[in-house]
Amino acid sequence: MFKSLLAPLAALAFMALPATAMAHPRLVSSNPAQGATVSKPTKMSLAFSEDLVAPLSGIELTMTAMPGMANHKPMPVKGFATKVAGKTIVATMPRALPTGTYVLKWHVVAADQHRIEGSYTFKVG
Repeated sequence: MFKSLLAPLAALAFMALPATAMAHPRLVSSNPAQGATVSKPTKMSLAFSEDLVAPLSGIELTMTAMPGMANHKPMPVKGFATKVAGKTIVATMPRALPTGTYVLKWHVVAADQHRIEGSYTFKVG
């Protein structure tokens, strides 16, 4: 009889947990936005649905195409400062990004301690 009650009690306990305990942060908005063409940005920002753990969250930026250069190999962009505060990551470039196509990869960790990753592309024109 004990075993027959265990499964329903476990299911009931699981459903009683707050929904936020099982949620993961998701990207709410970004600047530049996915697929956007922007003019010489010096800052990028990403807003998420939950507060982030700063030391475990960040971005990587790679230039994947450059006008006039055939067979351009991806070039990681280095030297930018990243600040994580609350639900937002802001990356400040030392100088404006040159014309080209970029992939921004992000990784974030919120209170649930699960690493969530994503990426998107944008162009500088």
